[in-house]
Amino acid sequence: MKKGEEYSLVIGHLYPDLLNLYGDRGNIKCIEKRCRLRNINVRTVTFEYNDTVDFSGLDIVLLGGGALQEQYLVCQKLKAVKDEFKAYVENGGVLIAICEGLELLGKYYQTDKGDIEALGILDIYTKTGSHRLINNIILKNELWSMPIVGFENHLGRTFINNYKPFGKVLYGYGNDDKCEGVMYKNVIGTYLHGPLLPKNPQVCDYLIKNALEKKYSKSISLPILDDKEEKDANAFMFKKLMHRNY
Repeated sequence: MKKGEEYSLVIGHLYPDLLNLYGDRGNIKCIEKRCRLRNINVRTVTFEYNDTVDFSGLDIVLLGGGALQEQYLVCQKLKAVKDEFKAYVENGGVLIAICEGLELLGKYYQTDKGDIEALGILDIYTKTGSHRLINNIILKNELWSMPIVGFENHLGRTFINNYKPFGKVLYGYGNDDKCEGVMYKNVIGTYLHGPLLPKNPQVCDYLIKNALEKKYSKSISLPILDDKEEKDANAFMFKKLMHRNY
């Protein structure tokens, strides 16, 4: 980014009145703050249950997590704009989907009472596990030298077929293949919450950078921020948890 250049981003927060269990507003606040520290104009548009989502003016979309009943209600609402949602993803729109948000992107969620049809945005699916996976978690993704730290709390096991995972599990559970989440184009889907982005500024900046490059059709280098506190906290959790793992 060059001095004097002006950039702007619009964040779409989908159904926070229903999908609001895991600190997803903290993810929104993190994106907003890291944009404003770089003089990027940013605003958030909230779509609640009675609203129809319009993807046309959005640069970053957040789809959070909630209880099963709320997940079902949101799924029914989003099916009305499924084609537009899929087009947003396929055209390189930035999306961060957390927990049940990740599950909604797939084809179905398999339960002991039958399959629940999801949105089919990605060729993935979720099965109900025999027990809930609750733990701190550390991932390694080759995109970043800094590990990804977070907290997982999920009953579902999401199978991502041939997609790239969000990361390899160094500590914690993830899925049965010792990987966690999914990445596709500019989509990140993950069970990490608590929230995710304040603990992992490298992931937040990845979303911001991709959104800017998509919107302005050019390569953009983000100014470096002073992330000493975030990096110290990340390193503390890494050392604490990995020491237990040996």
